[in-house]
Amino acid sequence: MSDATEPSGETITLYQAIGGDAGVRRLTARFYELMDTLPEAANCRAIHPPSLAESEEKLYEYLSGWLGGPPLYTEKRGHPMLRRRHFAAGIGPKERDEWLFCFNRALDETIESAGLRAVIREPVTRLAFHMQNQE
Repeated sequence: MSDATEPSGETITLYQAIGGDAGVRRLTARFYELMDTLPEAANCRAIHPPSLAESEEKLYEYLSGWLGGPPLYTEKRGHPMLRRRHFAAGIGPKERDEWLFCFNRALDETIESAGLRAVIREPVTRLAFHMQNQE
């Protein structure tokens, strides 16, 4: 991920720009709330375990490092190898699009800056397409 620049010219990470730990927690909590409750996310929800707590924690850990904060995921679990770790889940276009729908809505609801949302949205969209493993 790239860094953002403060008006003072000081470079900060996206992790810092969205509010650090609290910002990443808000984003991941809202994402999983949406996935768990929206009918538009039913296919995506169905490929997750009954409890989303562990999935939420893993995404929080991953995003923390990915956004330039502490590398929590790699410290606890090693290299992410996301596509390989998700291969057991059937991720087709519906699941991918529903995941993106929830993530984009969570971004819109938890990150005030449209510019920051745009910087995050584009690589997350690429990642979602990379995770698809079924037609």
